[in-house]
Amino acid sequence: MTVTPPSLADLNERSREIFRQLVETYLETGEPVGSRTLSRASAMGLSPATIRNVMQDLELVGLLGSPHVSAGRVPTHRGLRLFVDAVLEVGAIDTEERTRIERAIEPGGDIAATLDRAGNLLSGLSSCASLVYAPKRESPVEHVEFVALSPERALAVLVMTDGTVENRVFATPPGLTPSAMREAANFLNAQLRGRTLGEVASQLTTQIEANRSALDALSASLVERGIALLTGSDADPGQLIVRGRANLLEDGQTAEELERVRQLFDDLERKRDIASLLDLAEEGDGVRVFIGAENKLFSMSGSSLVVSPYVDREDRVIGAIGVIGPTRLNYGRIVPIVDYTARLVGRAIAGEPAPRTPQDQG
Repeated sequence: MTVTPPSLADLNERSREIFRQLVETYLETGEPVGSRTLSRASAMGLSPATIRNVMQDLELVGLLGSPHVSAGRVPTHRGLRLFVDAVLEVGAIDTEERTRIERAIEPGGDIAATLDRAGNLLSGLSSCASLVYAPKRESPVEHVEFVALSPERALAVLVMTDGTVENRVFATPPGLTPSAMREAANFLNAQLRGRTLGEVASQLTTQIEANRSALDALSASLVERGIALLTGSDADPGQLIVRGRANLLEDGQTAEELERVRQLFDDLERKRDIASLLDLAEEGDGVRVFIGAENKLFSMSGSSLVVSPYVDREDRVIGAIGVIGPTRLNYGRIVPIVDYTARLVGRAIAGEPAPRTPQDQG
């Protein structure tokens, strides 16, 4: 039997207030919260016994859990999800933090250095680890050439306008002749020169069909294989910049917590499914928060991820930036920091100046 997660509307006013205070206290201290603590802090004048009964009800519906035998409670991942979606009040970035972000992320200059500074900044401001995902930047193609290696294999050589050269080996159609290879290369050069593979990938198949009568059958087959190779998914998906790993290590962590951090480090080191980070960011509008098992990338470590895409001047998503840490993140503070940093990274890459802080005006 599937239990439907409760919504905030399912809780009465007293339960909502106790739930809010408990989660906020837990996020601040990282410790289980007891009824006496809430009774002293509550403005509702409730006794510890009354609060304890409400906490038991919240535990029954899956919003709270008891990590130890003690009376203290902590929010479950389901409870944190409800808190972030329905209760969280996102604060404003204070002037000092806003100024630090704007000074670190300036328009123009080397993009890699800008992204590195953004990662270091986010790690420092959040006291967590930061992630910056930069998809592979495609350079326009200058020249394509096919070189026979054997009767069954050939080498595709791509020379880019920025001077980089990519070599990719692939299987050739039977009976391929030197003239067919030249014809295939000439066709691709006519279509690709001065454009990126991403810009023409969707058009190449149509162009092959339109020119099939003019292309030798072997040349057409080689072009099709070359397209599949050059635009395939095996290419490097991009760069993942990670800063502040040490922030995830804390004194007094249990063996289980240390194992989760080790698992997270392993995932980051291997850059497993790194392209999924961009997918996560693109699925929503603005900042997204993934808690524990919701996090497709690092679900084994039980971490939380606050991530936002950054866009170019045409509002196309070109990367993602975020913070990863324990589930007891200060979401209200980190969400606006990630959001503002992502927006400034996009503006910097586009060469647009950051908005001036009030003290810089005048």
